[in-house]
Amino acid sequence: MSPTTLIPLHGGYRKLKSFQVAQLAYDVTVRFCDLYIDKRSRTHDQMVQAARSGVQNIAEGSQAAGTSKKTEIKLTNVARASLEELRLDYEDFLRQRELPLWPPDHPALERFKAKRCAALTDVRVWLAAELELAKTSTDQHGEPRTSPQSDSSAQVLARPCSSTVPLAAQFAANAALSLLNLACYLLDRQLASQAATFEKEGGFTERLYRVRSEARAQKIGVRP
Repeated sequence: MSPTTLIPLHGGYRKLKSFQVAQLAYDVTVRFCDLYIDKRSRTHDQMVQAARSGVQNIAEGSQAAGTSKKTEIKLTNVARASLEELRLDYEDFLRQRELPLWPPDHPALERFKAKRCAALTDVRVWLAAELELAKTSTDQHGEPRTSPQSDSSAQVLARPCSSTVPLAAQFAANAALSLLNLACYLLDRQLASQAATFEKEGGFTERLYRVRSEARAQKIGVRP
């Protein structure tokens, strides 16, 4: 029987797919809000803070896992809730401006998911290509994808522009929602896994008891 480890391996959050996707959503949100949300509004700060909370709580929960599984689960759930709040903000942005919320099989969205963006630069490249394509084409849903206001919007995530670029805003918001949908899905799975582990193995108190029992057993030469 292998000895029980009092403080198991923990941290390593940078390798979590949920952290990576949430961090990219955070980067996209900061740029999106600078471009399309009034910096003086509460919505601007709330969206940025919700995105940041998602990232920070994943990291903090992973680090806390060494001594408290309950804290890990709690913080992971806080991250999940923060990203859900952010997802609603993006949906509100589209709805209030009468911009479409893309279905999962939207051609541009499928191309975005296939690109597997890992950094903001990747999102910029995808967005520039889609906006260029949108000048002269329509998608399979029959939606016109041309806009007289989109001629200079290829740099939408690279530099500020006016709020009169609805097509660029539409593409950027839907891309952000795609990232958030994935992050929320991954966090749901992460929470389920954490709950199952906690139910099976207990937390720090249970490990402490097992470690002390094993230590006492070794002193008297019997198994605990």
